[in-house]
Amino acid sequence: MTIEQRRSIVTAIPGPKSVALQERRTAAVAAGVSSALPVFAERAHGAIVVDVDGNQFIDLGSGIGVMTIGHTDEAVVAAASAQLAEITHAMFTITPYESYVRVAELLAEHTPGSWAKKSVLLNSGAEAVENAVKIARHYTGRAGVAVLDHAYHGRTNLTMAMTFKAMPYKTGFGPLAPAVYHVPGSYPFRDGLSGTDAAARTITYLEKSIGAKDLACVVAEPIQGEGGFVVPAEGYLAALQEWCTANGVVFIADEIQSGMARTGRYFASEHFGVEPDLVLSAKGIAGGLPIAAVTGRAEIMDAPHAGGLGGTFAGNPVAAAAAIAVFGEIERRDLLAEAGRIEGILKPALLELQKSYPIIGDVRGIGAMLAIELVQPGTKDPHPAAVPALTAFAAQHGVLLLSAGTYGNVIRFLPSLAISDELLREAIGVLQEGFASL
Repeated sequence: MTIEQRRSIVTAIPGPKSVALQERRTAAVAAGVSSALPVFAERAHGAIVVDVDGNQFIDLGSGIGVMTIGHTDEAVVAAASAQLAEITHAMFTITPYESYVRVAELLAEHTPGSWAKKSVLLNSGAEAVENAVKIARHYTGRAGVAVLDHAYHGRTNLTMAMTFKAMPYKTGFGPLAPAVYHVPGSYPFRDGLSGTDAAARTITYLEKSIGAKDLACVVAEPIQGEGGFVVPAEGYLAALQEWCTANGVVFIADEIQSGMARTGRYFASEHFGVEPDLVLSAKGIAGGLPIAAVTGRAEIMDAPHAGGLGGTFAGNPVAAAAAIAVFGEIERRDLLAEAGRIEGILKPALLELQKSYPIIGDVRGIGAMLAIELVQPGTKDPHPAAVPALTAFAAQHGVLLLSAGTYGNVIRFLPSLAISDELLREAIGVLQEGFASL
């Protein structure tokens, strides 16, 4: 597919074809399925999305971190296309196939930890979270699940209970799954605590409010996603893992958004010196095709009985072929280094914007997973109203931005690792214009 890697707005936003499609959507699609922008995508390649009216957008959201190696990557398209012609679906629990095994081998090779590992492949991030909890409960014989404040783990019944933010993710959808406990984490911009002090606070809650003997697992995002790209203070995650190990609690890293080269390492846990018992993958693992995984210590993964794990489409051969291609592309194109390149351009530019616009309270993140938190100038009070104004301005000028944060006051940047320096700088120029327009 040939799409020139440039920004181009040729109609009003939304254009007439998008307006017409929006009318059809309103009539046919459930109202609970929202969209940030009433613009309908038609094609995409690299870091550019083209809508049905021919407008070309610089994509700084990448399908919420899915298109990490770029839209319609040639190797991914070729691998998936070839697999479609060979075998489209075979349920692995009935007639297994090699690509499922190869994905599991690659995950064992690239997740943190030098011990023997095994994987189960699944369909989505939420399904990976659910299965990780199932595995931890079976292994420990305990029921309790601890999650951190500001966490996001999904929209299913169990993962809704694990997600921190009520609206829009769980309001009105109760009752929620039991034995899920929320404990304070580390949010340096807001709590000001060192990693040691934040970990001590978390551990106190775990010990006094839940009790280690009733706790199967602690589930943590090394860098929180929907919660606002919160990077924990140094030493926090290592201390939390040490406590889990000492108390027989399974430490689970939800790397669904932060994993697969997004931060300049295969998994963000590596930045913090932690080796989780279980690691969860999804989003960027297969270049846009639906696949997810739980990977971890072999003795934990082998705890469930035969037949206890799996699913009809889990580890579908086409998605598995795409995932193998993604691993290959990360190595071939040295995409871990590309994440560092993006941080080297984007983060200094955001810090410069912060100097000019005191509405930017914090700039944070690692690699190609960065964010700005907007506040009332001179305070740390959240400024959520500014976020839709900025994202709408950016869209009108050909840049796709995503919001995030418990308080709705964070703009996150998840560009594909294929984005050029020129497109990054152009997008920052649009964002600067947006701040000037506020």
